[in-house]
Amino acid sequence: MNRPFNFALIGAAGYIAPRHMKAIKETGNVLVAAFDPNDSVGIIDSYFPHADFFLESERFDRHLYKLSRSDEGKKVDYVSICSPNYLHDAHIRLALRNQAHAICEKPMVLNPWNIDALAEVEKETGKKIYNILQLRLHPAIIALKEKMAKAKDKVYDIDLTYITGRGNWYHFSWKGDMMKSGGIATNIGIHFFDMLIYIFGDVKSSVVHCHEANKAAGYIELENARVRWFLSIDYNFIPSELREKGQTTYRSITVDNEEIEFSGGFTDLHTQTYQNILDGKGFELKEAYPSIRVAQSIRNAKIEDKLGDYHPFLKK
Repeated sequence: MNRPFNFALIGAAGYIAPRHMKAIKETGNVLVAAFDPNDSVGIIDSYFPHADFFLESERFDRHLYKLSRSDEGKKVDYVSICSPNYLHDAHIRLALRNQAHAICEKPMVLNPWNIDALAEVEKETGKKIYNILQLRLHPAIIALKEKMAKAKDKVYDIDLTYITGRGNWYHFSWKGDMMKSGGIATNIGIHFFDMLIYIFGDVKSSVVHCHEANKAAGYIELENARVRWFLSIDYNFIPSELREKGQTTYRSITVDNEEIEFSGGFTDLHTQTYQNILDGKGFELKEAYPSIRVAQSIRNAKIEDKLGDYHPFLKK
């Protein structure tokens, strides 16, 4: 196909949507339609001011349907999904139903059985579902995977710490609703669980030490790693020396007490992800399954308060 690909986008007012718009533009393609029930979408002007915009999903769906039956140059090839987590399943189906591939933000869905059902929709429509798993493309993570591959039989001790300060609004939005976001371990932890499983193998066992509105922690044993993990949206957990510098996010992964530096290098990973998808190398539906499964098990696990080996941040 010689023409640029046509994209539509769901969730245009969301935090992550500009990265998708930027990726569409930087890969030489066109955003032709966008939808969001919130009309604070002026960011579209920075990328695709001529894109059609819809406030109602029904009218957006109808528009895609009409385009799918028009000439080849107008039909939508991909739908990018940046909507709240609990709507991803429905919006993926909307995309495939209108003869477009879907590119979905994390977490693709909230439960592993939802993936099984979507696999059937893929078969029925002949269209693909791709996941945004951009941490796999981070240079530091690629280097770590290559290093670990050379020592296949070794089991590593890992501490994962991710703190991203969020205000009171978080708890009043869909993100603070367990049924809509999947809770903190799903909403902010899914990329990290995916990355660790990707490098160190599948989950053998899991213990949850804490799972609250603003923090979660536990222990996961992987095929080649023992992982103590801690996730929080509470600014006060950020180390004091970083808070004094005005830092609101803290990411740390130590492997056998050696720090893996990956604080930077995130801004272009969506563009790289899009290019991989267009080149036929995107992360497909089955890639999302292991991390969705462990996140769902954490969400429903019995809390084992500081049982066994637990993350040092729980002592704070």
